[in-house]
Amino acid sequence: MPALLTVSNLVSRYGRIEALRGVSLTVGAGELVALVGANGAGKTTLLRCVSGVQSIAAGTIRFAGEDITRMAPPERVRAGIAQAPEGRQVFAPMSVEDNLTLGAYSRPGREMAGSLSEVYDLFPMLRERRRQKAGALSGGQQQMLALGRALMSRPKLMLLDEPSLGLAPLVVEEIFRVVRRLKDAGMTVLMVEQNARAALALADRAYVLETGAVTIEGPSRALLNNEDVQRAYLGM
Repeated sequence: MPALLTVSNLVSRYGRIEALRGVSLTVGAGELVALVGANGAGKTTLLRCVSGVQSIAAGTIRFAGEDITRMAPPERVRAGIAQAPEGRQVFAPMSVEDNLTLGAYSRPGREMAGSLSEVYDLFPMLRERRRQKAGALSGGQQQMLALGRALMSRPKLMLLDEPSLGLAPLVVEEIFRVVRRLKDAGMTVLMVEQNARAALALADRAYVLETGAVTIEGPSRALLNNEDVQRAYLGM
């Protein structure tokens, strides 16, 4: 499977604190890869480096064969990278549909209707509430809106940061059903998820981050059966 994303020896800092210490990983086209680890391990920082909103001290990022290490975030969106951020970060005073439309700013205007239709088919609830303010939605509905907004750019790579965080169990099931549908449709996904068991059950491969470094990597099934992973992240 050809690598769509290749991260090599990545170092990133917040002041004097080294958040990523030489991280390397690959994501193959059509793969769902999970990042697992404790809070503060560097998972969100890694996604922010890939999307370009976090500075990089050393290392390289290649996407679709191109070195994007110094590429500006808007150019990365145009290249095909979209992120649904932790905490959803919807524009609360704006309508659901306006939030979605913002997600397609990098696409030709003629594609807007088709993209909206695809997102509404995936999330019928958003179609029903398209005129409502985003701030009036529940947490789960806002998460669906954040996913839909990212999909509006028709990305080649979707970055998902804690999609189940703070949501009720039934809503979490729905979110993961959607992620599975995206994967089954061929979407390439790099996902940070605090629910390690659910993430590993869904992913093809996974990386475990500890204090800014990759400590374990491999097929998700192997990690589910790894005693260290079971003890540290699966409560077994």
